Amino acid sequence: MKLVIFDVDGTLVDSQMHIAGAMGFAFASCGLTCPPHEAILGIVGLSLPQAMAQLAPEADHPRLVAAYKASFTQLRADAGSPLYPGARAAIEALAGRERMFLGVATGKSRRGLTHVLAAHELNGYFVTTQVADDHPSKPSPSMVLTAMREAGTTPENTVMIGDTSFDMEMGRAAGVHTIGVSWGYHPVTALAAADHLIDDFAALPATIDSLWSPS
Repeated sequence: MKLVIFDVDGTLVDSQMHIAGAMGFAFASCGLTCPPHEAILGIVGLSLPQAMAQLAPEADHPRLVAAYKASFTQLRADAGSPLYPGARAAIEALAGRERMFLGVATGKSRRGLTHVLAAHELNGYFVTTQVADDHPSKPSPSMVLTAMREAGTTPENTVMIGDTSFDMEMGRAAGVHTIGVSWGYHPVTALAAADHLIDDFAALPATIDSLWSPS
């Protein structure tokens, strides 16, 4: 069996406006100046406590996290985060293959991931879903190792797909293949650890095939 693991924010869905808006609210509610947009995108993928610690080392991190969660929930209720072009077609195509499982490894909470999957009618496509509630923050390999255990696959038969250096480092730490996507939140230069880099979802099936094609 093969296992294809996707990151969510910046890879499957474009949630940057919600993330930036919730960060702005959280910092303002704590009387702090919000970091620039580039800095906010730079921490996407980390679990929230680690992200806040990086953005504001001396701040009250639990208070920032609580304010962020409250704001993000409201913003999400007002308007959902869209899937990137081609994401659904790629998921459907890969899920239809024999002996291939799909999974998720995300810095989102379980509640956040559940909302995204339901909003885009993606429930049922992923056999393993790993979230920040249950693991140390990326780039710890914990999410990928647990996903492989649940799916019954091995590192050589697993690939991690993401848009950040944290995703690539996590995949490398777990010993799996890695594919970086150029449309996400980290610059392409930050994805140097990726085995492959793609510029659109149309290229994903062939890139995955190349991982396991006979040499």
